[in-house]
Amino acid sequence: MQLPLLRPVVDRAGPWATVYTEIPHTTEDAAKQQELIAEATGAKLLALGADEATSGALRDALAAPQQRAGEARGSHALFATEGRVVLDVPLPGPPPAPLVTWGPVPRITPLLAALGQSPLCLVVRLDRHGADFCVTDGRTGHEAGQVEGADRPLHRTASADWSETHFQAKVENTWERNAQDIADAIADAYEKCGAEAVLLVGDTRERRAVHDRLPEPLRSVTHESEHGGRADGADTDLVERDVAQVCAGHEHDRVTAATERFRTGADPVGKPAPDTAAGIPALVEAAREHRIGTLLVDPRGADAGREVWVGSRSDQLGVRASELTYLGEPHPAAARADDALIRSAAATGADIVVVPDPEQAPAGGLGAILRWSDEAPPRS
Repeated sequence: MQLPLLRPVVDRAGPWATVYTEIPHTTEDAAKQQELIAEATGAKLLALGADEATSGALRDALAAPQQRAGEARGSHALFATEGRVVLDVPLPGPPPAPLVTWGPVPRITPLLAALGQSPLCLVVRLDRHGADFCVTDGRTGHEAGQVEGADRPLHRTASADWSETHFQAKVENTWERNAQDIADAIADAYEKCGAEAVLLVGDTRERRAVHDRLPEPLRSVTHESEHGGRADGADTDLVERDVAQVCAGHEHDRVTAATERFRTGADPVGKPAPDTAAGIPALVEAAREHRIGTLLVDPRGADAGREVWVGSRSDQLGVRASELTYLGEPHPAAARADDALIRSAAATGADIVVVPDPEQAPAGGLGAILRWSDEAPPRS
């Protein structure tokens, strides 16, 4: 899981107010309940030591009905500091439990657990003329452009005389050119949008013609849907089901690959990993040195809730408060290990994998695949 979503919170020092809540909006007394939740949240933050400006900003955000209008669900994760809400993320379902915290590090782990890995899928609705692109994680999506090919000639005839045979050959050539144009556009869009999978939607012959013209590495992550087409509303529900299945499959494969590499020290094709780290001291040291390439997190693991010490910068971590003095932090503060390590890993562009199965997770719930071992630092 790459974490551009968390960029607003990992790049700021804090301290942070974090709120996970379900905001009612369908019951008769929803407005009153929303007001009570907002007031109670603001009061609790003040009791925890939050400043008036930050607790007030969250209270106002929770109480504002216009921000919640038209939403299918009312569950949100909100992060605020220095008197303003920095990030407000709708959740796909109710949070495991309401949560209000105030601390030096934002309470990130429940958000990642709620959202899952969310791999992006490039959905291509195509026909003989061209294709429309959409990027989605199975829940929300956005348009990502289109491509249009030649439109003449495109229709075959039933006649068998020479002129018609010549015409049909031109039709075949047009189809082939359009299929190649679509395939080239898919490869370009895939590279730009950061998707991990492609789903082709359209008639069987058109899907196969495009699939066969994709670059070889892209074919291995390209799937086909037997439902829908390019026309608006064509079997939308069935296509959305297919998208969800593709995303779920890639999520499962990604978690399995990461946990296997952590366990065996090699990726699926046998390339050795530089090193791995487990246990709070080793993980803290790797985070300080920006060596974490992939962080594996089981939120239920015993190490996740252990206390570490942090400073204002994401790479200021220590097992003891005294370590922060050497890192230039005059006022170290205690934080949960999982949140501190996630903040640090996200700030350095590391991948983060939430492991839902305790049997697959590292012992203690936290582990890392390192960019390089401490014995072999990268060449400058």
